[in-house]
Amino acid sequence: MSIKSLLMPVITQHILGRSRLLQLRERAVRARLRSGTVRQLHYFHQADDPYSVLAAHSLVAMQQKYPLEILPHVVSPPEQAAAPERDKLQAYSRQDGQLLAQHFGFPFTDFAQQPSAENISMANRLLVAAIHTGQFTQLVDSISAALWTAAHAITELAAVTLKVPPATEELTVADMQRANALRKALGHYLGACFWYEGEWYWGVDRLYHLEQRLQEELGSDLGYLYPPPTDLTGPLSIAQPPEIDFFFSLRSPYSAIVAERVFKLCQLTGTKINLRFLLPMVMRGLPVPANKRRYIAMDTAREAHVRHIPFGRLNDPVGRPTERGLALIPLAENLGRGQDYILSFMRGVWAEGLDAGSDRGLRKIAERAGLPWADVQLALHDETWRNTAEINREAMFALGLWGVPSFYCAGAAVWGQDRLWVIANLLQKMADSDEQLSKQGQTC
Repeated sequence: MSIKSLLMPVITQHILGRSRLLQLRERAVRARLRSGTVRQLHYFHQADDPYSVLAAHSLVAMQQKYPLEILPHVVSPPEQAAAPERDKLQAYSRQDGQLLAQHFGFPFTDFAQQPSAENISMANRLLVAAIHTGQFTQLVDSISAALWTAAHAITELAAVTLKVPPATEELTVADMQRANALRKALGHYLGACFWYEGEWYWGVDRLYHLEQRLQEELGSDLGYLYPPPTDLTGPLSIAQPPEIDFFFSLRSPYSAIVAERVFKLCQLTGTKINLRFLLPMVMRGLPVPANKRRYIAMDTAREAHVRHIPFGRLNDPVGRPTERGLALIPLAENLGRGQDYILSFMRGVWAEGLDAGSDRGLRKIAERAGLPWADVQLALHDETWRNTAEINREAMFALGLWGVPSFYCAGAAVWGQDRLWVIANLLQKMADSDEQLSKQGQTC
């Protein structure tokens, strides 16, 4: 075992611990009170990003409910290293944006294409002008509507100038460069992001974390404007349960915290789960910038805390530990212990700091999942899992997805641990339909 493997669990347990996060929040409050400033919420808006359209739509309601000064910034798209497979990202963002818009009752329509470069440029100029005139929260929705829902007509965008003349190209470029630099300095890389006193919140999905924090500061329970989705709490009766393809990586923290929820969903609905494992992005030659890794780790810790899922004492399984872990999945499935093994591995490396690259660590992970150590030693020499991982990657890409965790069920393909509710809702509708048909049959 290396020094790194020994120290990493201790360090990450401290960095990602809930107590440290709360201490940092308290420190930020004390600093603000000493300075005598008001609560400031920085918002970073990317005009051609559907998630930004939704995030910006929340600003008025947030400002009305909480004592906040909102400081908007217009930013450029993320760098290539932070957003690989950009074409897939854009296409999926439009579809996912429309799904979220329907869920939250927000305005957004997917026209199956990105706005033109000319229209994006005009939108940025109008947004920068709106910031300088103090009208961003009042005008951002109309600018987004013109950009995204008015057949991408530049004349519609120009009509917004009746309320605010567009900023010059020079001022817009300068402002966006400053905003990009600020976003980077504060530690993020995407649009649709909120930064409040040392902590990042990406998109409408994470606003409930911010709302919880603000309400704790204010000492009042005001309820959520944008509550998190809830998991199924009871069994569903589905006549012909579909299968769920669960695309995951053993090195993905989001995969780690959703695995148990996926398996429970299958138990409650009678659906069959297909374990579609992949090599991690970084092991497929795709870089993951440091600021992206940091945000993902902190965000996963918050999400895990809310879901009461152990997380934070981690031992990064990148490289050999992941390869060894993947080699055992076929064995585990043959023994009928696939789900048990995945849960044991995820808990071991992401919550207990076990080194899956060592025999001691992997043995503990395997044996508590019901895998005999003698069989494990033989399975570690079998490389056929590599071909399966590649087949799974191609299948995921064919669905228009490229990241994990992802799910496919009965025609619905979604990405992210925070989209499991889409699959749950789909299964709920199937159960409701079956119940309705059953009642109709009884009355005939």
